[in-house]
Amino acid sequence: MHILAQGQDTREEVDCAVSKFISDFRIGDLLKKCNAQKQKGVPVMTIFRYKLANVFNQKSMYMQMKTKHFAEPFSKNAFYRFLNDAGINWLRFTTLLALSVIENFFKPLTSEDRADVFIVDDSLYERAGYKKTQMASRVFDHVSMRYKTGFRLLTLGWSDGNSFVPINSSLLASSKDSNQLGDFSKVDNRSLAGKRRKMAVTKATDVVLHLLKYAKTSGLRARYVLFDSWFSTPHTLVKIKEMGFDSIAMVKVSSKINYEFEGKRKNIKQIYASCKKRRGRSSYLLSVEVKVGKGTEDEPAIPARIVCVRNRSNKKNWLAVICTDMSLTEEEIIRIYGKRWNIEVFFKSCKSLLNLRTECHSLSYDALTAHVAMVFARYMLLSVYQRKDEDQRTIGEMFYVLLQEMEDVTFQHSLFLLVEAMTQSIKAILHVSDELIEKIYIDFFNRLPEFMQNALSEDFRVA
Repeated sequence: MHILAQGQDTREEVDCAVSKFISDFRIGDLLKKCNAQKQKGVPVMTIFRYKLANVFNQKSMYMQMKTKHFAEPFSKNAFYRFLNDAGINWLRFTTLLALSVIENFFKPLTSEDRADVFIVDDSLYERAGYKKTQMASRVFDHVSMRYKTGFRLLTLGWSDGNSFVPINSSLLASSKDSNQLGDFSKVDNRSLAGKRRKMAVTKATDVVLHLLKYAKTSGLRARYVLFDSWFSTPHTLVKIKEMGFDSIAMVKVSSKINYEFEGKRKNIKQIYASCKKRRGRSSYLLSVEVKVGKGTEDEPAIPARIVCVRNRSNKKNWLAVICTDMSLTEEEIIRIYGKRWNIEVFFKSCKSLLNLRTECHSLSYDALTAHVAMVFARYMLLSVYQRKDEDQRTIGEMFYVLLQEMEDVTFQHSLFLLVEAMTQSIKAILHVSDELIEKIYIDFFNRLPEFMQNALSEDFRVA
């Protein structure tokens, strides 16, 4: 299916694509179910549509207002009231939207023989320079191996191996007082905002179980749950099995986690050392049957298979994958676990293409939650249109098509970004009025070298 042809008016094409997506999946009805209320005469759908499509127009609301290109029938105050509305259940919205997209679009295109999966993972949502953000914490980044300011974006998604659909998420903060930076003041736990904040400081493995249970209760189904070693504990594996799902996960190589093997409690290192390895070009080194869990009434022991494979990054090392479905062969376990990579592509696309990190400057935890939900909706839109095209183009390519053509960031646009960042920082830290912000901007503009002033468009100039 043709999406957007080069050379056509981008704005009109984007509006058409967004309108069809909203109509096909009845997003207006979903927003009503999630308590999204009218903002002082402005329909909720009007604001939602603007937020959903704005990323494809390459300019923020601030820049649109500065350049006098903002033509929406609502004010910025109405827009921010919508984002800050703590009564909107964004967890339910993304879950219901994902259900509609999966059941009404992807499932009819997916063979019943194909193993669809839930995928769980987290990624750093950095808020550098925004230490006063509500619930902001010092979060350990496993990529840079350093602590950074922000949240852990814990996400549950669905995949059929070809497409990925984000289902729901939680912005996790630190439960340790020493790592808490922003406002952690208590909110009534009976309210939606209170429940959202309570979950933010809950243990990650417990949040995983909550998101899975919520997805199942909403009607979402998948054959397997995939996750990496960070969430791979015996307790998690047992609880997911009790929900009716089988897990395929990377085993955490730890001496503290034991499995029942040949009548004895052993950790993965001991199991690997005591068994004979396969030689030659076998796809795996070792396959053993174990029991997972304490074997108590609260945590019964369940059978599982551990498959050890070579580490391609380090041939001297090995990796272990555990599966609670005993009917799968070793090759099937390895193949299905490979689908977990889809969520890594998702995080990369959200950060680099869909403005997950850069678009929302609010200090409100509720506004950030709303922003994440909007980004998830954008990704679902791209996933749908990628599949409709009936080709092998990536999500990134779909994004560039929707954008018509995306040039490298120009010098002029870079100045726009710098000015926006400066004014937002002043506003957030000093809490000054818009009038004073305008005076600061004029003074800043007049101090710029002439070639920088000339690089800014006439519409952008204030002086």
